Amino acid sequence: MRIALLSYRSKPHCGGQGVYVRYLSHGLAELGHEVEVFSGQPYPENLDSRVRLTEVPSLDLYREPDPFRTPRPGELRDRIDLLELATMWTSGFPEPRTFSLRAARLLRSRVADFDVVHDNQCLGSGLLDIAARLPLVATVHHPITRDRVVDLAAARWWRRPFVHRWYGFLGMQQRVARQIPELITVSSSSATDIADDFGVDARQLRVVPLGVDTGLFRPRPRLRVPGRIVAVASADKPLKGIAHLLRAVARLRGAHEIDLRLVAKLEPDGPTEKLIAELGLSDVVTVATGLSDQELAFLLSSAQIACIPSMYEGFSLPAVEAMASGAALVASRAGALPEVVGDCAVLVEPGNVEELAAAIGDLLADPGRTAELGTAGRRRALSVYSWESVAAQTVSVYEEAITRHHGHTRLRPDEHPRRAEPDDPATASGHTGTEEAQAC
Repeated sequence: MRIALLSYRSKPHCGGQGVYVRYLSHGLAELGHEVEVFSGQPYPENLDSRVRLTEVPSLDLYREPDPFRTPRPGELRDRIDLLELATMWTSGFPEPRTFSLRAARLLRSRVADFDVVHDNQCLGSGLLDIAARLPLVATVHHPITRDRVVDLAAARWWRRPFVHRWYGFLGMQQRVARQIPELITVSSSSATDIADDFGVDARQLRVVPLGVDTGLFRPRPRLRVPGRIVAVASADKPLKGIAHLLRAVARLRGAHEIDLRLVAKLEPDGPTEKLIAELGLSDVVTVATGLSDQELAFLLSSAQIACIPSMYEGFSLPAVEAMASGAALVASRAGALPEVVGDCAVLVEPGNVEELAAAIGDLLADPGRTAELGTAGRRRALSVYSWESVAAQTVSVYEEAITRHHGHTRLRPDEHPRRAEPDDPATASGHTGTEEAQAC
């Protein structure tokens, strides 16, 4: 099977999208399929040698060290670039839409090269142009509506209009998701949330969990450091609950020796850095970012406890990696986390600092219980989560999409927006210019 795997950004290390693209493409190649990854910046790293990478360059407006940059006039190539820049200037997030328009333009001339196209969480309006030409599958890790709710709750009143604007792409994602008959998600909990928040028919959803490299993420008993807590957060956002973990650690440090390793990219002089200073935790908190897979695996192997304090998770790959590494896990009773970890973690109410501190403190005081949880987590990771199984289950969904497409049983043509000319991003998304500005 010839597969085009689309990912509008593919962060190489911690963070679900880049990990998903790297390991799924490897698993598909292992099964003998031809895979070509189409990605915007940041591009994936260390793809399998059998996997081809086609770069789909954007203006890269959020790159480090100059996020929200203003590009030089010479960088603007076409109307899609103008749409991307205008959306950023008006406080929106353009990448899902603009990546999908660029991918659609590329694939128009390559229809004969692929049997199926698989989108990873973009759900941009350009996908509808692709779906008219090729079988299409999309993965929705979780509905971003849940991120919006948490961010709005944490924002001060004067910032809330900007938060609403940033998440303006959600209307587009909801409309597009309802028109893709085969949607993959990573947990039953996410499937329920997607059906509720995006208004898709539950029959569109197929649950295929994420996997973990259990050879890389494994126990290394000699590395285990008593009192070490590791937390991995793909973003410095209220959704990840890092502030609650920091407050819990502040309560515990007087009674326990604690070494908190936080794997996250913190905003310079942002709320998390300020909270670490306010709580007087600078001597017990170490922040790491940009770790390679091997470095992250060794760090998790050194943890006595791994903590996932999120307010919501559609799956949580860091939880599975921690279980595979044999670390005792403390996690929020939120989203898909109870489903993912089973009985191999101590679950606490999301946002409850007192309960989180008590759970961590009890494990720090009971090495026997900590070891039992670590062993149980490793056993669950081996038996339930493997990328080979993920790839095989994903191929089954591809086959459904191909059968539907070639059997002419996909959505009726009148359910799709009218097709656009290659260089017309506004009409390619099925909206007028006014609607484009509102939806971005």
